Amino acid sequence: MDLRGEKLPEVRGTARDAELWGLLFARRLPIRHGDEVKIVWRMTGEGPLRVSARHRDGTPARVVFGPEEHSGSTWRRPGQEWGTGFAFPKAGCWKIELTRTRGSGHVWLPVR
Repeated sequence: MDLRGEKLPEVRGTARDAELWGLLFARRLPIRHGDEVKIVWRMTGEGPLRVSARHRDGTPARVVFGPEEHSGSTWRRPGQEWGTGFAFPKAGCWKIELTRTRGSGHVWLPVR
């Protein structure tokens, strides 16, 4: 995981036919299982955004909300912006996958 940013931590995703960034609105880092975490995404490509998150063992995370398209913000990364909320039910590595009609990507997040 590549954490960047001065105020809120960013993650840069691995993507195909797109560029992908996430902005973590976490109460604390590392993220703790059971916490609800807001993640704002910026992703290039085309079409609606679909998001899912799974633990390495296949357990799904609970989607609390989203993806909700944002009309704009002061966060400057390429692509359109969406907000999501997740609750990770257990510790471990979680793969968040994002897919558009054109473009797909993922981010791995460690959860304690």
